[in-house]
Amino acid sequence: MDIETLIKERRSVSLFEDKPVSTELVKEMLKTSAWVPNHKMTQPWRFTIITGETKDQLANLAGDFMSRGKTGEDKDRAFNKAYGTFSQVPVYVMVYMDESHELKRRQEDYASTSLIIHNLSLIGWEKGLGMIWKTGPLTDTEAFRELIEIKPGEKFVGMIQLGYAKKVPRAMPRIDLDTRITELN
Repeated sequence: MDIETLIKERRSVSLFEDKPVSTELVKEMLKTSAWVPNHKMTQPWRFTIITGETKDQLANLAGDFMSRGKTGEDKDRAFNKAYGTFSQVPVYVMVYMDESHELKRRQEDYASTSLIIHNLSLIGWEKGLGMIWKTGPLTDTEAFRELIEIKPGEKFVGMIQLGYAKKVPRAMPRIDLDTRITELN
C-alpha cells in the first residue's frame, strides 16, 4: 500500500477480534515507529505492553472507575460494560515520556512522542491491525498510574488499544483544507 492510501484509509478502531497479537510484533512496530523527528535527540519516550493478568487488572480498574457512585443494577451494568470494553482489547501499549522542566523541550518531546503513536497506527494498519489512542479521566487516577508503573517525572501520553479490527468505522468528513492554507509570496 502506498503511503498516501495508507494515511487516507487508516481508521481508529475500538472493536477487536478475539485473536491474539504477538508482543514481538508490537515491539518491532514500536522500534520502527520511533524513527521520528526529535529535536536535540532527547528520545524521551517509554512504552509498556500490557496483556494477560495486568490487562484483566486494567479491565477491573476501568469497571470500578465507571461504576463509582452508582448503586444496584446500574453499578453492575456500568462495571460490566467497562470491564467488557477493556477486556476485549488484545494488547495495550502505554506510552510515556520524560517531562522536561523546560516548556519548549516538553512541547517538542510531546510532539515527537505523538508522532510515534501515529507511526504505530500506520504500521499497524499496513499489517492488518487497528488501534485507538485513548486518554481520559481513568488515566489520571493514582490507581491507573500505579498499575501501569508510571515513574516520577514521566508524563502519560496515551493508552493505545491494539488488535485485529472486528469492525472498521467509516471515514469521518474532513474540512476543505484549501480554507486553511495561506500562500505568501
